[in-house]
Amino acid sequence: MNYVLCNRALTSNRALTSLSKRFSKIAQQGLIFAAFALMALIPLSVALADVTIGKAAPAFSLQGADGSTYSLEQQHGKYVVLEWLNYECPYVRKHYESKNMQSLQKKYADKGVMWFAVNSSAEGKQGHLTPEEALKLAEEKGSATVTTLLDSSGALGRLYGARTTPHMFVINPEGIIIYAGAIDDNDSTRLSSVEGAKNYVAAALDEAMAGSKVSTASSQPYGCSVKYAA
Repeated sequence: MNYVLCNRALTSNRALTSLSKRFSKIAQQGLIFAAFALMALIPLSVALADVTIGKAAPAFSLQGADGSTYSLEQQHGKYVVLEWLNYECPYVRKHYESKNMQSLQKKYADKGVMWFAVNSSAEGKQGHLTPEEALKLAEEKGSATVTTLLDSSGALGRLYGARTTPHMFVINPEGIIIYAGAIDDNDSTRLSSVEGAKNYVAAALDEAMAGSKVSTASSQPYGCSVKYAA
C-alpha cells in the first residue's frame, strides 16, 4: 500500500514538474513574442534627435504644399508652432473632427503666430501626402495653418525628434524652443475627451505672450508613431 502511494506521489510530482516546465516554456515564448512585437513597432533604423527646452530651435528650410519654401530664419520675430500631422491617425482625427486643432490654429494665427503642419510620412507609408493631397485635405478640414511642410524624407522630423502625430513644438520670436510634447493632457481618442483637457500648446503661447514663464515646458507626446522611411 505504501509502495503504491509513494509511486503515485512520485508520478504526481513528475507530472507537476513537467507541467511547470511547459508553463515556463510558454511564458518564455510569450515574453519573446512580446519583445519581437514591441521591436516591430519601433523603427530601429530611425535615429531621432532631441531638442532642448530653452535652447535654439534647429534651423530648417523646407517646401510647403503651396510650393513656397519656408525657413525658420524667415519667421524670426514671430512665434512658431510646428504640428506633426497624419490625417489617418485616430489621435489626429480626434483633434480635427472635434475642430479643436483648427480653432487653435485660427485663434493664434489671428495673433500673428506662424502655425505649420508637418507631414513626415514617407512615400508608401500611412498618412503620406502629395502637395495636391495636402492642399485638398487642408481645405476640406478647414485648416488654418500657414501651410503643410512636406517632409517625406523625414529629415525635419528626425531633427526635432518628432515621435508621434500629433507632436507639438512652440518656438518663441527669438528662435528658442519654449514647449515640446503633447497637445494636451488627455491621450484618449474619443472626441469628447477634448473638452476639459489642459491644452499645453495654448497655455505655452498665452503665458509666453503675457511675458510669463511657461509653466509646462514639456510633456510626453501621445499619438501614432511618425511613419518615417525605414
